[in-house]
Amino acid sequence: MSLRQFEYALAVAEEGSVTAAAQRLRVAQPSVSQQIRGLERELGVELFARTPAGLVATAVGRAFLREAEVAVSAARKARATARAGADELVGELVVAAQMGFGTRQLPGALAALRRRYPRLEVTVFEEQSSAELERLCRRGVLDLALMAACERSPADAHRLGDEEFVVVLGADDRRLAADRVALREMAGEPWVRFDRDSALDGVLLSVLRDNDLTPATTARVSQTATAVRWAAHGLGATLVPASAVPQGYEHLVRPVSPAVSQPVIAVLRQGAGPGETALLELLRRETWTESSQHEYSDSDGPRATT
Repeated sequence: MSLRQFEYALAVAEEGSVTAAAQRLRVAQPSVSQQIRGLERELGVELFARTPAGLVATAVGRAFLREAEVAVSAARKARATARAGADELVGELVVAAQMGFGTRQLPGALAALRRRYPRLEVTVFEEQSSAELERLCRRGVLDLALMAACERSPADAHRLGDEEFVVVLGADDRRLAADRVALREMAGEPWVRFDRDSALDGVLLSVLRDNDLTPATTARVSQTATAVRWAAHGLGATLVPASAVPQGYEHLVRPVSPAVSQPVIAVLRQGAGPGETALLELLRRETWTESSQHEYSDSDGPRATT
């Protein structure tokens, strides 16, 4: 087996056809077909099944592709590390953030990283599910993950500060006259919530239950910006990280009492290279709710409410 075969198999799985995979890889279609057939012969299994919707990985194929993804990711990182010089770094960096976390801080750190290493390619995506984010970390797919601290946080995670949560109210809400909104005043309030497997929805549910409030749901959304905009139009209140509030909506935001916050940690892949390390240091320089920055340990428990 070769790394090229792994890359071809992953491309076929993502595209659903040999033709589309070949176009993406910029190689001839027969080359991709030959590599996949050779891989299946060597393994003695069928990796893909042909369906009306295209090629779909079999159960065995899915298990193989998970390992292939790790191998390809590791190879890319190895190449990047080997080619890293004192003033130049090339390669690929994959970064994920728990949805709503680091929205204000991550762009500045990434811009500074790009100025320092202009040939370093960085891919960033947001993940709603904290469980999926942890799974990707364990699989070694991510170079750096930004997430809330929890009971399962790695012992070597790096704490950056705290993400404060704020309530977003409609433009004509009388509670905007106060500097802070008491959660007890939110009894009977309709809420704009997030998808059921979202970590943000978990925070909202926890806060409401801790304050003996029953959530009345008017809508569910996938993005923090959408939740803020819908709340601003009076569809219901929403609770989001302060850094995730889009520009122009700050006047509709109030901190809550009791205060709600979660520690933010950065998790680096095992054997992190110079790119990940540089990004971590740049994130440390950004302004977070708490200025104290230290290594996260088991004694620093998660803080959903204080």
